[in-house]
Amino acid sequence: MSLPIKPPFTHETALAKVKAAEDAWNSRDPDRIALAYTENSDWRNRDEFFKGREAIKAFLRRKWDKELDYKLMKELWAFTDNRISVRFEYEYRDAATGQCYRTHGNEHWEFEENGLMCRRDMSANDIPIKESERRYR
Repeated sequence: MSLPIKPPFTHETALAKVKAAEDAWNSRDPDRIALAYTENSDWRNRDEFFKGREAIKAFLRRKWDKELDYKLMKELWAFTDNRISVRFEYEYRDAATGQCYRTHGNEHWEFEENGLMCRRDMSANDIPIKESERRYR
């Protein structure tokens, strides 16, 4: 396992942090992803608010039980010493209906000195799309 990218961020390290997050989320491995967050990390994901790694893992398991064929793209939007904002798009197929969606959103991240994320604030909108319109596979 490589060492975490720690604040204060430069343009290059912020880009690397975003790419590492994109790669981790595309693994769809809740245990791997949760290691990037502090033990008591605060999350807002749309209308859900929760705290801690175990809650993060439970959320991700629920998410990927519903969101099949998930693929994500993250893009650096802005950064400061210990904060990063990204825009993202991801696509998935709804497990219940088979409908494909593209989700557009923003995340704001705050990090501790050790490079672990202590706060994640996410907003997003889902747009129904046809399978043939998918950009990410």
